[in-house]
Amino acid sequence: LNKNTDKKHSVLKLEVYNSGKISYNGTIARNDNEPFIIISFENNKDGLSNIKKQAAMLNDAFDELTDQYYFNNFKAFGHSNGGLIWTYWLEHYYANYQDSIKIKSLMTLGTPYNFAEKSIQTPTQMFTELIKYRDKLPKTLNVFSIAGTENYDSDGLVPEESVQAGKYIFQKQVAHYTAMTVTGDEAQHSDLPQNKQIVKMIEEYLLDGRNPNNPVNRNDGSRKNSDN
Repeated sequence: LNKNTDKKHSVLKLEVYNSGKISYNGTIARNDNEPFIIISFENNKDGLSNIKKQAAMLNDAFDELTDQYYFNNFKAFGHSNGGLIWTYWLEHYYANYQDSIKIKSLMTLGTPYNFAEKSIQTPTQMFTELIKYRDKLPKTLNVFSIAGTENYDSDGLVPEESVQAGKYIFQKQVAHYTAMTVTGDEAQHSDLPQNKQIVKMIEEYLLDGRNPNNPVNRNDGSRKNSDN
C-alpha cells in the first residue's frame, strides 16, 4: 500500500504474546493522521476458543494504543481469522470505546464465518455465536467482505459459502454491507493479501472511504453486490 502512493504512511507493528507482553516495532510520525498499525498474536491457532483468546489479545493491544496515541476514529482490516477476531471484538469489546472512538469501516478478506462448512444449514459454533451477538455491532459501520475463488467455490482453503455467510451476521445490523468476489491469478487463500486487485480494493474502498451507495462500474475480474 505504501508503494502505490506518493504519500507514505508510518507503519507500527504490535505483537501480543500469550504472557500479556506486547512488543512494538516501528514508530508513528507526529504529522501522520493515517498510520498503518499491524497487530499479530503469538497465539495464531484456529478454532472458536482461540478466536476468543485472540479477540481478548486484540483488546489488550487496542487498550494500549488508546493510552499512547490520541485518535477518535479508525478503519480495520482482517485477513482470514483476522476478520473473525475483529467481528468478535466488535460484538464484545467495542462498546467500551465507542463513545470516544468510532470505527468507520471494516474490510474482511477470505474470512471463514462458518469455518470450513459449505452451507449455513450446518452452522458451526463460531457462526452461531456471531449471529447471536450481531445486534451489538455498530449501526454506523460500513463492512466490505471479499472472497477469493481459486476453483469457483473456494480459495483453496476457505469455501466461498463460508465467506458469504457473513451477510447473515452484518446485513440489517450495520449501515452498509458489501460483498465482493475476486477470481483468477493469486486468488488462493494465502496469496489474497498480495493480490493486486485486492490491494486496489483496499485503496479504493477502505483507505479512500468510498461511499458504498455510489459503486463504480468495475471491469477487473471481480463481482460485487451491496445490501443495507
